Amino acid sequence: MALDTLDPNPVWVAEAYSDTVDILEAYKDEITYKVWGGDWCKDCQAKLPDFGAALDAAGVPDNRIEEYELDQDKQGPGVDEYGIEFIPTVLVERNGEEVARFVEDESVPIAVYLADRLEAALGQPNGNAP
Repeated sequence: MALDTLDPNPVWVAEAYSDTVDILEAYKDEITYKVWGGDWCKDCQAKLPDFGAALDAAGVPDNRIEEYELDQDKQGPGVDEYGIEFIPTVLVERNGEEVARFVEDESVPIAVYLADRLEAALGQPNGNAP
């Protein structure tokens, strides 16, 4: 089941987030995004469309995005396994290992937060180590 709230925001401006998009694009074939949310959730409605637009702008393949829809009790696939308590939560894995996690109430957009964490954990997109 897909999250409608992850559909890209049609008015999101990729140029305003070019550094973020560049980082997401650089790792698009190396990492997997696991996204927990609910179409009923106001935080998901506010945050996930812009994240969907950033992933789209970066050319992240659909097979690198796993969507997990939770019910209003925040129950669903992977909740216990990954310790999901708040939504939206976006977990980023590389080779099965968690390298970044966004949880609900960070003060910056999901894509910006994760791009910063990816750069810190994996190095700059040009191959320089952190």
